[in-house]
Amino acid sequence: MSRGREKKHRHYVYVIELARGVLYERKFQKANPHYNPEKPCVYVGMTGLTPQVRFERHKHGVKSNKFAEKYGVRLLPQLYEVYNPMPYEAAREMEVELAVSLREKGYGVWQG
Repeated sequence: MSRGREKKHRHYVYVIELARGVLYERKFQKANPHYNPEKPCVYVGMTGLTPQVRFERHKHGVKSNKFAEKYGVRLLPQLYEVYNPMPYEAAREMEVELAVSLREKGYGVWQG
């Protein structure tokens, strides 16, 4: 029984802090018209890997998001740890919910 439970709960949401240079990217600007400069810029994603492994893969260009690869600084676990791990469908939904929530708080957000 525990084996099936582990399999169901092996997905994660994660948040990567992005360098401020991302603010010069037109697509990023357009996606964040109400960005508060006092908040960080972030990338929100979901993965079947650990957030640490996924971040390293972004930085090395492995199935990476352009913004996460070029501007990724570090993980921000205080923004996502409470949710992990979770089943695949929950992670898909939480990725969107977390991105929307952070954007509403003034963060500059790119969601993968």
